[in-house]
Amino acid sequence: MSPARALPEASLGTAIDTAAAVRSGDRSAIDVIEERLARIAADEEQVHAFNLLSADAARDRARAIDEAVAAGDDPGPLAGVPVAIKDNLCTRGVATTCSSRILAGWEPPYDATVVTRLRQAGAVMIGKTNLDEFAMGSSTEHSATGPTRNPHDLARVPGGSSGGSAAAVAAGFAPIALGSDTGGSIRQPAALCGVVGVKPTYGLVSRLGLVAFGSSLDQVGPFATTVADAAVVCEVIGGHDPGDSTSLPQPFPSVVEHLDDGVDGLRVGLVTEMLGEGIADDVGARVRAAAEALAAAGATVEEVSVPAVTYGLSAYYLVAPAEASSNLARYDGVRYGVRVDAPTAGEMMEATRTAGFGDEVKRRIMLGTYALSAGYYDAFYGQALKVRTLIRADFDAAYERFDVLLSPTSPTTAFAFGDKTADPLQMYLNDVCTIPTNLAGHPAASVPFGIGEDGLPIGVQVMAPALGEIVMFRVAAVLEGAA
Repeated sequence: MSPARALPEASLGTAIDTAAAVRSGDRSAIDVIEERLARIAADEEQVHAFNLLSADAARDRARAIDEAVAAGDDPGPLAGVPVAIKDNLCTRGVATTCSSRILAGWEPPYDATVVTRLRQAGAVMIGKTNLDEFAMGSSTEHSATGPTRNPHDLARVPGGSSGGSAAAVAAGFAPIALGSDTGGSIRQPAALCGVVGVKPTYGLVSRLGLVAFGSSLDQVGPFATTVADAAVVCEVIGGHDPGDSTSLPQPFPSVVEHLDDGVDGLRVGLVTEMLGEGIADDVGARVRAAAEALAAAGATVEEVSVPAVTYGLSAYYLVAPAEASSNLARYDGVRYGVRVDAPTAGEMMEATRTAGFGDEVKRRIMLGTYALSAGYYDAFYGQALKVRTLIRADFDAAYERFDVLLSPTSPTTAFAFGDKTADPLQMYLNDVCTIPTNLAGHPAASVPFGIGEDGLPIGVQVMAPALGEIVMFRVAAVLEGAA
């Protein structure tokens, strides 16, 4: 695989086309799987998108789907479609490690709800994808299994934390993949790898079986080669789950039927705070070109100020680590995964966590514990929650005037390995455009829109108010057609 090579997805087909061919009997699910496994065999050693491949199980599942089709049954809207699953989503009897030494070899006793729903729709899991450990990172360099490489340029990162899922779709290993998005972990790698990435409204997709990082921020969503594929996956995995106390009591909006509605008459706001300092010139130029394309398609486009988004990064790196320090307390050497023996229980827990967690996870646990400690809670965590409220209020004000908002997804194109690992702040700045919507709980999507001066993909972010997925997908579809 050479840097900046042409991507193969068109020749291998979209998820929608694949499922239609399998359901009609024009193609067999086993042939589809073998085709993707051949692609993986050719390129995975260089990309390292996967922590685990489940080739034999995928073949068995594909044969069962072919038997169902032959018997006259309909396996579902994703019949025979290969899907890659981020390795922080529980898969029954299949190792789920979060790319961490502390969970090495752990096999969950149940499937995440989204995994169950994909299976019920006929999809075939081909493997578990690499990520920044416990989803904490923006480059997939913080993984105990080693970094994933960007299929467009093997010397560059794929983004993070869902870098393995983004790279798997970009390399043609699977037409769709699942990731999780706590501060941009679907959208940012989607932008850097040149694929579609969607973070739905908080609560529209079940978090049951997602290994928690920041419980008030985490959301599961798809990567796909097309906006239409992403829309289908969202409808499949979304909707109420009684096993998730944060799940909204309603189905996922019917986005597929509105994909061709266009943008005539829609009001689009170009967020000024996300087009200033820190945004590369070529990225900003593509976002403005996207705005022009929407205007040409009939939308009204104006600039809008959302002042509080400038505080999003600061608030996030208090809220998210605070929640992480609580969620990761359960990894103590007793209940899960790795255990390092020591003379006392306290020493055993310390030794296990020291050996099991990587540097970035330890950094965030310490930040969160400090922010929640006596004497600092109000000054740090409490203040961050107030800022979060301000961000939500400023978004609400903007959405009174506009149907959707537009911004870059990532400030730059994909950067080289090692460029930002020595300076955590520079790494954190990669999510400056994506974090605000996580804090607000709103949906957002990254859509590929051209390339930068270095020939690498650029993503444009489409943001919408809570439960605004229909209009978000309408805009995304128009941008896809204009790119």
